[in-house]
Amino acid sequence: MLQLSAAGKRFGQKLLFEDANWLITPDERTGLVGGNGTGKSTLLKILAGVESLDYGQLTRVKGMTLGYLPQDGLALRGKTVFAECLSVFDHLHALEAESIELTHTLSEADPKSKEYMTAAERYSDIADQLHVHDIYTLDAQVGAVLGGLGFSKEDWERKTEEFSGGWQMRIALAKLLLQKPSLLLLDEPTNHLDLESRNWLENYLHDYPNAFILISHDRYFLDVTVNKTIEIWNKRMHTYHGNYEKYVAQKEERRTQLMSAYKNQRDRIDALEAFINRFRYQATKAKQVQSRIKELEKIERIEVPEEEATIHFSIPQPPASGRTVIEVQNLRKVYPTPDGGEKLILDDLNFTIERGDRIALVGANGAGKSTLIRLLSGQEDATSGTIRLGHNALVDFFAQDQYKVLDPNAGMLDDISGAAPKVPVVELRSLLGCFMFSGDDVFKKLGVLSGGERNRYAMAKMLVSPSNMLLLDEPTNHLDLRAKDVLLDAIKNFTGTVLFVSHDRYFIDGLATRVFEVEDRRMHIYPGNYEDYLWRKQGGPEKVATSLSSGTTAAVAAPPVAAVEAPVAVAEAPAVATVKRLNPIKLKQLEDRLRFAEEEIPRLESSIAAAEERLGVFTSAEESQRTAAELDRLRGERAALLSEWEELALTLEEQKLA
Repeated sequence: MLQLSAAGKRFGQKLLFEDANWLITPDERTGLVGGNGTGKSTLLKILAGVESLDYGQLTRVKGMTLGYLPQDGLALRGKTVFAECLSVFDHLHALEAESIELTHTLSEADPKSKEYMTAAERYSDIADQLHVHDIYTLDAQVGAVLGGLGFSKEDWERKTEEFSGGWQMRIALAKLLLQKPSLLLLDEPTNHLDLESRNWLENYLHDYPNAFILISHDRYFLDVTVNKTIEIWNKRMHTYHGNYEKYVAQKEERRTQLMSAYKNQRDRIDALEAFINRFRYQATKAKQVQSRIKELEKIERIEVPEEEATIHFSIPQPPASGRTVIEVQNLRKVYPTPDGGEKLILDDLNFTIERGDRIALVGANGAGKSTLIRLLSGQEDATSGTIRLGHNALVDFFAQDQYKVLDPNAGMLDDISGAAPKVPVVELRSLLGCFMFSGDDVFKKLGVLSGGERNRYAMAKMLVSPSNMLLLDEPTNHLDLRAKDVLLDAIKNFTGTVLFVSHDRYFIDGLATRVFEVEDRRMHIYPGNYEDYLWRKQGGPEKVATSLSSGTTAAVAAPPVAAVEAPVAVAEAPAVATVKRLNPIKLKQLEDRLRFAEEEIPRLESSIAAAEERLGVFTSAEESQRTAAELDRLRGERAALLSEWEELALTLEEQKLA
């Protein structure tokens, strides 16, 4: 469909890439990756025809269609959301109107006339096109896409200009998906989507009938949507077959092979140079010396580009809090409406957050996630109910617009050094580099940065001096893959407590030990990460109960990722229609195992508390590492046992009712 040949592009004096060759086929499903500033977005603009090449050639197949979604900057006005999306089918409606005119022509013209034959051929062509595009289901297609991208039916009749920039980009994305171009070019399409919409887009692209190329900083999204990865690295394009996970493995293999070849070549070069230098002036060796000089000249030197250093930043550990960090009882939040009424956001929430919890807060847009975080942080007051902080609980809050609290006149490096005077400047600059601030950027005033850049800086600043309870509202926004990895690793090694909102599946799965879902103004709590949450939402406990009653073990039917913390209150499992009674021997085995779990869990809790206490008193780095490893092991054992205990209790309870 489209081909790049010896393509190159400069940005001012900087060469982005050169000698790029890429044949894009009709079944292309490619992820475009690379560091910031390597030219990914520029390459996508070139493919879309928005920018031109400085070198090489771009060739398109005649008749192909392109759809391009930039990162931001689109604004739509003048129509309702539904009408704006339906407008992508204006050409089909025009054809439909033309077909109606042709029916009049056919009814009035002489069947033997040339006019009749021409009209009949045109009418047949139009009928075929309308049939292919299924014109009678256009409204349903628009409704399905808008619903998938998070628009309620009430939103459909609102004017597009009433929506914020992020929702405007959703409308633009909806229009592109409805057009179904031959090649879809998407620059970070998940930036403005919540988890539910992101999951819907993932499934949509999985079934998309044509080709697409996308840039994304969501690793999980890349893993499940693409089958080829192209990396712009060292001013060249490198192709890897497979998703992002396979790309990472293949890249490491390629680098290992390159380093091996480089070492062998250097050994050969050193040997040739040593021979030449040793026998250069001996007449009897002149022929051999000349032979080796020619061999040396013919060697095409292997270059090993400088690899971007991997930064592992350790968050300074805060003072330990008490066992209970936050306790919430009967929490209720109501906002007044412009017409003098009230809008209930949260109702009768009851939960406890314990030390060491890493809680993912999920729910549809508008469900009340950000409201809950603001209530917990003290930014807003509850309408009723109580929020009690535990002993020595120190709360730090990162908002979506955290940049607003920064001093615009402060220099970046001076400001972060003031927040962490004991951290070496070299380490601070490395951390800022991970968050995409390199070179002279670190000397800029915060006021000259964009909102996204200031939010990235605010996240870096929080990491160097955190409290023992972090409330993070979409901390992964505006971060690339490298910065997300640094943030994920840092919080994994953080000994405090974290509650966070994120739309990045990989980040949630790698961090969460519990999932709090806000739905219909209530709270549902699930143990484990996002995969466990989805498993339970899809009827996981019912499947486990069925497996147990069939005589299989709980381990066979365990969730895809082991739960890591006990639930405060687990969402109700779907009702099981019929439960087969277990034989007495099997029932006795389950009861014995349940008793063992109930006795073992308190012992593990005591061991964990003791390890956490030891970790709070620094003796040496080696001892801290050993204690941290022991703590992870104990938490893992407790997680597995809690998950097993929960399923056993559920099964035995159902046996009593059977």
